[in-house]
Amino acid sequence: MAKTVSSKGKATKQKELKVNTVLITQSRPDNEKSPYFDLARKFELKLEFHPFIRVEGLSGKEFRKQRIDIGEYTAIIFTSRNSVDHFFRICEELKFKVSQDMKYFCITEAVALYLQKFILYRKRKVFFSADGSVDGLLEVIGKHKNNEKFILPISDNAKNEIAQYLIKHNITFVEATLFRTVSNDIAPIMKNEFDMIVFFSPYSVQTLFDNYPDFKQNGTLIGAFGPTTSKAVEDSGMRLDVKAPVPNAPSMVSALEKYLAEIKKPINS
Repeated sequence: MAKTVSSKGKATKQKELKVNTVLITQSRPDNEKSPYFDLARKFELKLEFHPFIRVEGLSGKEFRKQRIDIGEYTAIIFTSRNSVDHFFRICEELKFKVSQDMKYFCITEAVALYLQKFILYRKRKVFFSADGSVDGLLEVIGKHKNNEKFILPISDNAKNEIAQYLIKHNITFVEATLFRTVSNDIAPIMKNEFDMIVFFSPYSVQTLFDNYPDFKQNGTLIGAFGPTTSKAVEDSGMRLDVKAPVPNAPSMVSALEKYLAEIKKPINS
């Protein structure tokens, strides 16, 4: 484990902070050309992949019980690719054709671009947070709050600050549960020690503490992708060392690369 780390995650007593083993809390990429493997070679890392959670979509029958008429709404808020996938899956299962006038509000540009898998992007109205933050998304939503009726896709156990914002500003919306998040068994992987653990969902952070309520970060570095994941890390009391997306690091890989390059530099260089 890395030991000499300050509250800001920078080396304090030694010239170079050693990061050799990294746990990525997602499935191993199928493509061996994944940038994760380039990162591993560049910094001589041992990467372990183990998803802490899995997402199970609700069936069309389960969705109908919520009595939501998608056609009554003019806009939809997407905070992840999962929410995009499951929204269009439900629409297909229900044989519902989404209006060409539907507006899409996305947490990041990457999520917005992912919509191209399902819609003719140029012919639709797509908005996204400029900096990939929840605050940035809320700012965009605020500019349209008087003209739209929003659908907010959520997981079955979601605690959503976007919903709180919509309620506070008297914006018409409905929460649509499209999928459930289920914890995986993490005991086998957590028997090992890692210099860094990287999270991609607040539910992954929850899974860690559900299984190890007395978990202590000590010198372990923590990375988080997405604003809700970063908040979950900080709310748990852990120190957040690597955060993405940020303006100069839009992906988790680029954020890790930037961080690793920095900590391997001599302090006085």
